[in-house]
Amino acid sequence: MTQLSEWSPPDDVDLLRVAELYYEHSMTQEEIAKQLTLTRWKVGRMLKEARERGIVKIEIVHPRARLRGLEAQLRSRYPLQEAIIVPSNGDSDSQRRAVARATADCLSDLRPTPAVIGVSWGRTMDDVAASIAPGWARGVEVVQVNGSISLGRNTSGRPVCTELARQGPGTARLLAAPAIVEKPETKRAIVADTSVRQVLETARAADVLLFSLGALSADSVLVECGYLTPKDVARLRVMGAVGDVLGRFIDAEGNEVSSDLSERTVALELEDIRQAPVAIAVASGAEKASVARAALVTGLCNILVADSDTVTGILQSDGAID
Repeated sequence: MTQLSEWSPPDDVDLLRVAELYYEHSMTQEEIAKQLTLTRWKVGRMLKEARERGIVKIEIVHPRARLRGLEAQLRSRYPLQEAIIVPSNGDSDSQRRAVARATADCLSDLRPTPAVIGVSWGRTMDDVAASIAPGWARGVEVVQVNGSISLGRNTSGRPVCTELARQGPGTARLLAAPAIVEKPETKRAIVADTSVRQVLETARAADVLLFSLGALSADSVLVECGYLTPKDVARLRVMGAVGDVLGRFIDAEGNEVSSDLSERTVALELEDIRQAPVAIAVASGAEKASVARAALVTGLCNILVADSDTVTGILQSDGAID
């Protein structure tokens, strides 16, 4: 076996040989030192040098791992309190669940612990509620921020609110209203009702708002629940919509694209979200990149929890990466 040269410093071939023995052949540093007639200290130095030169790259691939580099890039471009980015794995359902677990961890880590938190509903929010740890916020009041009574086969947003409150433990305040109604006058009558008005007022004053971002898609949860049709989605796309926030469809500048739809949507206003002390937006998948970027650009969130597909799409739109 060829003996490696003394430290002078070593060339890449020497470093590669040591790295291969250690990482690919699972040899200990002592075994490598004996085989190559080196000291154990020199082997340790060479492994460190291999990492510093980029010959060896160590990647954490646990589903709860965070991508700190992407987080830093995002924070450098947008006024975020925090960015929490997890790796994408190619499977949309498992990616969504990974983002939901990261969101649940984010909620548990909030300091000060929120007394009142407003929450939306949807598939991602269902996963957040399923992932939240017991005792995450004792005494918390969880309030719905948008209507959710389903017109289709999907369930309402009730389980999200009640489960987060149950695990707090705390109390739940539900919004007994559809997300979108047929006529503006119907919406006005609903929000004038004392019980609905009080829930929205509580949501407006919440310490934290938590909501998932919706893609502009014919299979979105709003279509599945019967509020919109695929033709409605196509019309919104022509109007410049990139996705929705609490059922309010926005363009790339964060403006609502349809005043008619806005006047029929039972939810907090976009300006209410911008005024929240903490607004946590949750997104999973490349198809959410456009709406996530719009939320960042226009101050609709100050914490973003997402996967790398979403964030890569954002940064590509910014020209930050190819």
